[in-house]
Amino acid sequence: MPKKLLVTGAAGFIGANFVHYWLKQYSNDNIIALDALTYAGNMSNLDHVRDNKNLKFVHGNICDDELVEKLMREHDIDTIVHFAAESHVDRSITGPDAFLETNIIGTHALLKVAKKIWLDEGLKPEHRFHHVSTDEVYGSLNTDDPAFNESTAYAPNSPYSASKAASDHLVRAYHHTYGLKVTTSNCSNNYGPFHFPEKLIPLVITNILFNKALPIYGDGQQIRDWLYVEDHARGIDLVIQKGRLGECYNIGGINEWANIDIVNLVCKLMDEAFSNNTDLAHRFPEAKAAINNNCASLITYVKDRPGHDRRYAIDPTKAENELGYKPSESFETGIRKTLQWYLDNQEWWSKVMDGSYQDWIENQYN
Repeated sequence: MPKKLLVTGAAGFIGANFVHYWLKQYSNDNIIALDALTYAGNMSNLDHVRDNKNLKFVHGNICDDELVEKLMREHDIDTIVHFAAESHVDRSITGPDAFLETNIIGTHALLKVAKKIWLDEGLKPEHRFHHVSTDEVYGSLNTDDPAFNESTAYAPNSPYSASKAASDHLVRAYHHTYGLKVTTSNCSNNYGPFHFPEKLIPLVITNILFNKALPIYGDGQQIRDWLYVEDHARGIDLVIQKGRLGECYNIGGINEWANIDIVNLVCKLMDEAFSNNTDLAHRFPEAKAAINNNCASLITYVKDRPGHDRRYAIDPTKAENELGYKPSESFETGIRKTLQWYLDNQEWWSKVMDGSYQDWIENQYN
């Protein structure tokens, strides 16, 4: 039977990619795409599916429980996939209030409405609340530590990760206390199309095209596990279809890279792209370092941010054994796809890089 999904944060980076993926995989399902369209949510992320008859976009906030209840009743929602979150660590350091409001209060608002309709009124005995979380709730790893697994104790180190940890606990509590049918996935760092240009990989790509400095925090040896966003969407699909109720599943890319190595790789690939395609120099005349095949000359080391976790790494063994999950992209293949997408979609990232965004970047790195 076709599902009727409420996808929160559906115009954000991961949420939009999930919507694209789901509509392609399940053409008979209906999606209500809810997004507050804050700085990282952008309607242009959904341009290619906006005319799909099975998709309805709603501009609204997850903290508005009356709106959420109205949508769930009107559209007979049986599945919530909850992406909506404030997610940028730097922003959580300078302005933590928004993170507590969206990530904790907003998640609780969704849980309350879901419990009311699905359990208290018994309207949807077969339902699912899937909560999308992050590896950052586990804290930081030393170089030789084993990767995070689902039994790793929570040890969040930033207001962002603390707020996500709190939301994870609320989802768990609603399952164990009330019987809400929930699952949670904790992902590693995503990358790919529609990634907001404040994040490392798209920031490096777009800064190169403007011949701007490539800021590297501290020594650049912070290590992250990188997950191509479509692999993440497929992992969530497997959790929804096959995951055990009340369980958490780590979705990782099995791709650990130091930040400085990523930046050097992007520089190398950008040099290659400009060497192999002379049209790029005409399209991006400001990209002087790329035109001269010397993108690495833009690398600039800046003061490390407070509480910067040294290493994250995800162990996806549970998801592999129980769900059959394996990432299909290596970092080398995924980063080439990502770079090409940004070169081919200048109109998209030009739209999102408005004045307020540029001002914020300048404040961060100058």
